Order: sequence, then structure tokens, then C-alpha cells
Amino acid sequence: MKKRIIILGTLVLFVVLAWTAGWYFIAGQVRSQVEMLALADGETTPQVTCETLNVVGFPFRFDIDCVNATVVSADLMVQVPGLRASVMVWRPTHVVASARGPATLSDAFTGLQQEISWSLLDASVRLDNWRIARLSVSGTDLAWNDRLFGETLIAKSPAIEMHLLDIPEQHNAETGRAALAGYLRAQDVEAPGMAVAATNAEVELEISALPDDIRNWGAVPFLQDWQQAGGTLRVVGIRASDGTADLTATGDLALDPQGYPVGSIAIDSIGVAERIGPFIEEPWRTLVLGVPGEDGRHKNQINFANGALSSGLVPIAQLAPLF
Repeated sequence: MKKRIIILGTLVLFVVLAWTAGWYFIAGQVRSQVEMLALADGETTPQVTCETLNVVGFPFRFDIDCVNATVVSADLMVQVPGLRASVMVWRPTHVVASARGPATLSDAFTGLQQEISWSLLDASVRLDNWRIARLSVSGTDLAWNDRLFGETLIAKSPAIEMHLLDIPEQHNAETGRAALAGYLRAQDVEAPGMAVAATNAEVELEISALPDDIRNWGAVPFLQDWQQAGGTLRVVGIRASDGTADLTATGDLALDPQGYPVGSIAIDSIGVAERIGPFIEEPWRTLVLGVPGEDGRHKNQINFANGALSSGLVPIAQLAPLF
């Protein structure tokens, strides 16, 4: 009996030591991968640095804490007091993240100085064989302010949520392509500069022919690859209403071989033209929203073709290729 207890104790000790060594090895690899983000050039790939980086959570979690994070992409710099991501050992394909605010945005070229604050900002992503199964972001008490001269409110909302969901029936394992459905909802949006108050907005999108393995994202030029695979962006619905005015938009977009958008967006609204009148001069307001019908609703179709943007058959502007 004594011998069995010794053997059992030895096995338990071996498992504990092996688990400890494995956890610290993986934690070191995670730290190295995060630290490598600071070696990016900040031009082709965003550069991410942490004033303090900690990987904790032993023995059953990996908690990555990035204190005073800075993200640089070209002239744009974003600074966040804290970023945190957590993964359970037995569920490595499910990541839960959060951020502490406020975040500051600055642009070295334009001189932009802005701040985005929030009470809570959480995110989670769940993968299925390296394919996005679900990605969600939610925030409360968000406020976006311009701080170049004093502090001017650009927009605020008490609650915003965004979700990306896999569309299993559109997954093609042979070609390695997947599709995602996107949903965004913003509650009681206020934007004083556009005379928007207590407006609820929803956006529903579907995007097809994405690489199903997220490890391949960025391996080749993303938009060119998406175009060659026949990718489409379906605007299922963009809806906004404040009780006195509303707008709905639907349509389909893609890219042609030269990188120009092709497709159309149908817009139906009432009360919006009068609301944005002080901000968008004619004829642009009518070219976008259309003329009102007998019921007072404005209806129009915006077309993208041959590198041009047009309102019905009336050209509006030339567009730059996206690749």
C-alpha cells in the first residue's frame, strides 16, 4: 500500500510538473508572438506595442494584458490604456477580450486629434477549424469627441453591438471559401453635427468567397484575391429611424478585375433630405436621395460601374480603384 501511494504521488507530481512546464512554455510563445507585432513596419502591417506586457492565468487560463497599447498604421496612431485577451486551456479556439478607455486617435498628416470613450467594451471570437464561427463586439456609453480645438461631440450612443457569423451552407471546403453574415446595431445615436438625435440604426450584410482559414488572410493581396474568387457584398439592409425620419438601403456590390466597385444600392427615405439640407447642398442631396414621390418618400438607385458613380443614369463622380 505504501509503495502504491508513493507511485501515485510520483505520478501526480510528474503531471503537475509537466503541466506547469507546458503552461509556461506556451505562455512564452504567446508573449513572443505579441512582442513580434512591435516589429511590423506600421505601413503594410499595423505596428502594435505595449508599455507593459503580461501573460498570466496559470494554471487553466492564458490572460494577455497589454498596458498602454499603441497601434500605428501609416500616419494614424491609436493609443488605448489597456487591452486584455483571455483563453481557457481546454477551449483554445474561443477568445474573450476587453479594452479600457478612453482611446485617443491622432493623425500626423492631417493633425486629427480625437477621443473615443466607453464604460464597457468587450469582444469575443470563436473559431471552427480556423474559420470564424462567431465574432462579437459590444460597447456601452460610447462617445466620440474631436479634441483638436477644445472638445466637440461627434457622436454618442448608450449601446452598440456588432456580430460576424459564419454561414455554414455557403462554406466550400474544396475551394477553401467561406461566407460571413454581419450585423450592427446602434441605439439612440446622437450626432449634433448632422442634427441626429435618438436615432436607432441597424446594418445587415453578407459577404461571400472569403478565405475560410484566417491564417491565410494577408498571405496574398486581400481584395484582389476576393475579387478573383467572385466575392460579393450583399447589403441586406441599412436602416435608421428617429421616429420622424427614416432611411433604408439595400443592394449588392462586388469588384471588377480593375478593382472598381460594381453594383447598385437602392435608397428609400423620408424626412432625411430636410434633415441634412443644411449640410449637403443641391444638387448632391437630390442625386443621392432622389426626388420625393406623391407620398413624400425619396427613392433613388446609386450605381457603380466602369469606375464611375452615378445616380440612376446621371454620372456623379469618378472612383479610384481599390487595388
